[in-house]
Amino acid sequence: MNATLQSLIHAVEEADSSTKMLEAVQNLAAARLEGAVPTLIAVLGYNNPGAAVAAVDGLVQIGEPAVSALLEQLDRHNYSARAWAIRALAGIGDPRGLITLLGAATADFALSVRRAAAKGLGTMKWHWFPNDELLEIAQEEALEALLFVAQQDEEWVVRYSAVVGLQSLAVAISDTHLDWLLQIQTQFEQMANNDNSWAVRGRVFLAQQQLQAIDREPQPVDDQPSPLSAIDWHLIMEKLYDRRNQERLVFPEGDPRRYRELAVAIAQNPSDS
Repeated sequence: MNATLQSLIHAVEEADSSTKMLEAVQNLAAARLEGAVPTLIAVLGYNNPGAAVAAVDGLVQIGEPAVSALLEQLDRHNYSARAWAIRALAGIGDPRGLITLLGAATADFALSVRRAAAKGLGTMKWHWFPNDELLEIAQEEALEALLFVAQQDEEWVVRYSAVVGLQSLAVAISDTHLDWLLQIQTQFEQMANNDNSWAVRGRVFLAQQQLQAIDREPQPVDDQPSPLSAIDWHLIMEKLYDRRNQERLVFPEGDPRRYRELAVAIAQNPSDS
């Protein structure tokens, strides 16, 4: 551990007030050092919301190297820390957090968690996916979850985030799934006319306006290669199929064959090894 990191961590550990804790965590987060991940995750469990926000921001900036540790945090019993970890996963957009975000957006009892998860589902790093078939499965699950949230969630702030997520997803699928894009546009029309929150209606209007500009304005391209391994993709794939199995009770005819073909395709993709 380098001296700078050690000093920053020591400041967090020795902070004796909420103000000092917040300042120390902000300084540690600003360093964007992978070695800070365990300390930042530990802060998520402290009774200090300001420091937790700063820790989440730091974990999001560190990104992919923090994901494994965040997923481990989800298995612990401190709900508050788990909720903050989900927010960090939503901000990072790593596909390993996809199943967690799908569940959190549709079923978590905390509106702040549902809100973060809904937004995160739209901003997943879709360009990391190793092949079109796995990408399609993942995006379809995200679409179904976001439509559910937009239609069913009682909290306007969560529906607002679902609109944000749907807009981001619409941009991602606009060239590949026109039928899904139509579903999103139809949902926006329904919300624009029927949602009981003027804030949600206003956000829908903004989304509609921005989506109309997709063809007129070049979209930014993120060409960062996926750092995930073939094993990571196998686990993501298995979790997606497990989720589909639970939703449909039985696998549709042909799934075992498609599963094997998809597994072989992922294993043979040289960019993931």
